[in-house]
Amino acid sequence: MEATIATPQTGHPRRWLILGVLVISLLVVVLDNTVLNVALRTISDPQHGLGATQSQLEWAINSYTLVFAGLLFTAGILADRLGRRITLITGLALFGIASLVSAYAQSADQLIAARALMGLGAAAVMPATLSIIANVFDPRERGRAIGIWAGAVGLGVAIGPIVGGLLLEHFWWGSVFLINVPIALAGAILVGVIVPESRDPRPGRIDIFGVLLSIVGLTLLTYGVIEGGDNGFGSTEAWGSLVAAAVVLAGFVFLELRLKYPSLDVRLFANRRFAASTGMIGLVFFAAMGAMFFGAFYLQLVRGYGPLASGALFVPFAVGQMIFAPRSAAMVKRFGPKAVSSVGLLLVAIGLAAWLFIGATTPIWVVGAAFGIMGVGMANVMPSATETIMSAVPREKAGVGSAVSNTIRQLGGALGVAALGAVLSSVYRGRLGDATDGLPASAASAAKESISGAYGVAEHAGPAAGALVQHANDAFLTAMHYASIGSVAIALLGALVALIWLPGKRPATAPAPTSAEALAEEQGVELVEA
Repeated sequence: MEATIATPQTGHPRRWLILGVLVISLLVVVLDNTVLNVALRTISDPQHGLGATQSQLEWAINSYTLVFAGLLFTAGILADRLGRRITLITGLALFGIASLVSAYAQSADQLIAARALMGLGAAAVMPATLSIIANVFDPRERGRAIGIWAGAVGLGVAIGPIVGGLLLEHFWWGSVFLINVPIALAGAILVGVIVPESRDPRPGRIDIFGVLLSIVGLTLLTYGVIEGGDNGFGSTEAWGSLVAAAVVLAGFVFLELRLKYPSLDVRLFANRRFAASTGMIGLVFFAAMGAMFFGAFYLQLVRGYGPLASGALFVPFAVGQMIFAPRSAAMVKRFGPKAVSSVGLLLVAIGLAAWLFIGATTPIWVVGAAFGIMGVGMANVMPSATETIMSAVPREKAGVGSAVSNTIRQLGGALGVAALGAVLSSVYRGRLGDATDGLPASAASAAKESISGAYGVAEHAGPAAGALVQHANDAFLTAMHYASIGSVAIALLGALVALIWLPGKRPATAPAPTSAEALAEEQGVELVEA
């Protein structure tokens, strides 16, 4: 029999005002990551920062991301079960408190721990914003709303580097975290006043053991990649962590397949559109976040730009998203998800490929143009992929759908920073060679640790400083080019995924399927009337 097509639900009367409040809540999470990118150089400075090593800087990013990604499953389920508004308010409050702690950290290890606490708050914020959108908007408007949601990410990317640069020009490094506090406070108040409460009327039990397995598995995976970059993948600690991660994550999948109420329903990945969309999100963030990590060091060290000037060069990336993300739903309707996503990922690959030709004297507009192309590309990938993921789950399970989208995004970004950071570190050390000969052992070790360390040593190296800086710059540029090759390959892999598994343009006369119909179509199941 033919499937019964559900009558479209009417959106909430204040849905656009609610979306504005959710954008403010989202900004505080996005601002944190982009502000941190321009602060990395200052935090690594022993005199004006915390003297953090490159590995510690990676963990300052990844401790936040790993907790965020690991707990998104639980946060999504809790939001559906306890209420999305109260979960969002709790997350904003925790995020603000953790930001305050981060601002006054006295060591790199304290900052890493505080950033992990921030990840806990962000885990409650991110899925709640997207699941509330899925509930207050009619399905016919949801694509546009998600496009604006994704554009808000671009707005945060634009504001973050500028705000961070201004703060670092006039205040200490901790101010880049302190700025989160008033935004989180304002967001929590507005959510409490304007956003309606919603929850799953039939919640299941929470899969605590599955969540713990996911946290352990993701932590081991990223730690193994970072350790491999620092000490070589032949070290027992590196490959042992990677093998253990594979075992734990395989156990996680095995468990989720057998639970009635899993933290992640892995059967959703039987829907090829759902699987392709999550894969694209992970791949594009792997490529882009890894490139932004080495891009920040290139701008502030090799080119000598201050935090404000280097932050301004990230703005084209954000502007591309702000302009094109809200229009992505119309583009998908006109050309189909296959064409839009494939072209978007190819644009990201082109922007990343530009870094292969960027050297110490390349005109700086080339860097800005590369970031701009990447932003336009991502604006055509994120909204359509997110809408596909959210439409594959019923509204009452929107928190879980949001958790999947954001987990893959954060995991992709974390592994991008870890993997490309590992390539950067290993190639840099290999290319630096004997440039540190004649230096004291501690100074030589610091110079080989990272380009930041080399610059720090050069400040006290006297006549040898110029030669050391030149060797460090050359080694870093070579390492950056190798890392760029990896990022381009990942972006092209994402384009291939889109070309193979995403559907083309739907005929204008065919009605859009419901999420249940789409899933049934992919799994070969015939729907019957109740």
